[in-house]
Amino acid sequence: MGNSEGGRGEPEERQLGPVLRRRAQVQSSTTDQRLLDSQGPSEWVHTDPWRVLRIQSEFIEGFGTLAELPPAISVFGSARTASDSPDYEAGVRIGRALVEAGFAVITGGGPGAMEAANKGAREAGGVSVGLGIELPFEQGLNPHVDLGLNFRYFFVRKTMFVKYAQGFVVLPGGLGTLDELFEALTLVQTRKVTRFPIVLFGSAYWNGLVDWLRDTVVAQGKASAHDLMLFHVTDDVEEAITLVTKEVGH
Repeated sequence: MGNSEGGRGEPEERQLGPVLRRRAQVQSSTTDQRLLDSQGPSEWVHTDPWRVLRIQSEFIEGFGTLAELPPAISVFGSARTASDSPDYEAGVRIGRALVEAGFAVITGGGPGAMEAANKGAREAGGVSVGLGIELPFEQGLNPHVDLGLNFRYFFVRKTMFVKYAQGFVVLPGGLGTLDELFEALTLVQTRKVTRFPIVLFGSAYWNGLVDWLRDTVVAQGKASAHDLMLFHVTDDVEEAITLVTKEVGH
């Protein structure tokens, strides 16, 4: 038999749950032994199976915490936006206007433009949410976040941004902001999500990107002209709110 112990020697084959191990891949100890052996090595906490459990726990925590949110809009922008800048003021106004329109505000929970949107939401008496990320230079959640979560993994955090928001408002920002923007655009383009409006706020900042998309990416056939209709650019807060909420049912 394949599972025969062959006398006192090691088995030629061992089934461990769904995993089949044969020959040199057979482990000398059982799963229970490794679980209960407190004197064993601790490298297991850095293994991929253990990471899967951490990832699972982050999804569960996020889903459980955010499942009862009212309709929400995610607002992105640079953590480096100065508090005395026009972009910060726009973020405050956008956060306030979203709450007045009946929406919760979700940000990355950091400083700068994210803090501005959370501040506007809090001052308007709305639900101010921050989804932070563990980074070497992390500054923690800003003081205007009333409901906050910190994530280890970017992809779990990004899932929460999309799953629990009905649209994005994107203020001027850097690589992280661009990452979130293009993630959302790709999901809409590939129809992984539907009815998901995306608004870029600040034409002076975004027009160069739009020009490149049209004159290079679309012109060379790397995207279609229709893809340029997946987002809107505006400098007006009221228009931004109208655009990002017009297709969202309460």
